[in-house]
Amino acid sequence: MRTGVTKRSTTLEDVARLAGVSISTASRALNDSPAINRQTKQRIWKIAREQNYPFRHYMPAGPIGAEATIAIVVPRAQGREFILSDPFFLDLLSGLAEAARERDCDLLVSHVAPASYNDLSVLMSTSRADGVIFLGQSTLHGAFNKLAEHESRFVVWGAQLPDQDYCSVGSDNVGGARRATAHLARLGRKRIVFLGDIDDPEPAQRYAGYLEALSQANLAADPALTVPAHFEVESAEAAIDALIQHDVSFDGIVAASDLIALGAVRALRHAGMSAPKDVSVIGFDNVRFARYATPALSTIAQDTTKAGRLLVSKLLDAGEGKMRSRSERLPTELIVRESCGG
Repeated sequence: MRTGVTKRSTTLEDVARLAGVSISTASRALNDSPAINRQTKQRIWKIAREQNYPFRHYMPAGPIGAEATIAIVVPRAQGREFILSDPFFLDLLSGLAEAARERDCDLLVSHVAPASYNDLSVLMSTSRADGVIFLGQSTLHGAFNKLAEHESRFVVWGAQLPDQDYCSVGSDNVGGARRATAHLARLGRKRIVFLGDIDDPEPAQRYAGYLEALSQANLAADPALTVPAHFEVESAEAAIDALIQHDVSFDGIVAASDLIALGAVRALRHAGMSAPKDVSVIGFDNVRFARYATPALSTIAQDTTKAGRLLVSKLLDAGEGKMRSRSERLPTELIVRESCGG
C-alpha cells in the first residue's frame, strides 16, 4: 500500500508546453541564447521560476563558480538618472563588491531602471540572479511594500520609512544633518541654508534633522533658505548663484551631499566669496574627493563598507520562507575640515 505520493519535478518539456514553444526554443531561452528575443526569454524565465524549474543550473556558469549572483539595480529617479556616476554610490558599490567577494558571490550591475511596481515585479520574476539589491527607493516605497507581499529576495539601500514592510539598510540621515546644522550654529552661523531636493526620501530626512537643529538652537527656519538642488555640482552651483543674485543673506550651508556642497563652494568663489570666511559649508557622504577639495570639505560620513556587508548578508541569509530581515540604520559621523571654519 502506498503511503505517500512524490511530486514530479518540473521538466524542460513542461516549461515548453506551458510557454507554447518548442523544447529547443525553451532550452535556448533558458540558456540565454541571443537567438531568442528578450520578450520571449522573459516569459519563459517567468514560467520556469513559477514552476520551480532550476533553470539557473543550465545556464552558463561564472568563471570561478560563484556561490550566488547578486544583481544591483538602480530605480529611476528624477534629477538623478545617472546615479552610478555619483562618487558616493561608487563608494557603496565598492563596499558591496568586497562584501560579495567575501561570500564568494558574483556581483552584476543591471541596466534595468524600474519606475513602477510592474517594473519591479517583472524584474524579480525574470531575473536570473539569486537576489537583488536596490540602490535607493526613489518614489517606489509603496511599490516595494507591495512587492514584499510575495517576494523576499531583495533588500534596499535607503531611508527607513513609515509602515515599511521590506528590509532596508541606510544611514542615520536625521541625526547626521542635525549634527551638521548644530555645529554651524555653535560656530555662530545664524542664516543656514539647506541645499538639496527634499522630495526624495533621504534628503527629506536630512532636512528634518536640519529643522530639528535650528529649533534646538532657537534659530528661525526661513523658507527662503530651503533651496532645491539635484545631486549634481552644476545644479547646486546654479541654486547658490540664484540665491546670491536675489540678495538673500546666508552664512552657512548644510548640503544634502558632498557633490552639492562642492557646487556651493564653486558658486561662492565665482561671487567673490569664500568658505569658510564668508559662508561655512558642510556636505554629506564623506566621498573620497572631500578631503582633497579646496577648501577640504567638512562632511557627514557614511560607512559604506559596513553598509555593503549588511546589505549582502541580509540578502543572502534571509532565505526563502524565513522571517524577513529587520531594517537597520547605520550611525553617521561629523568630519570637521576647512570648509566650515572650526
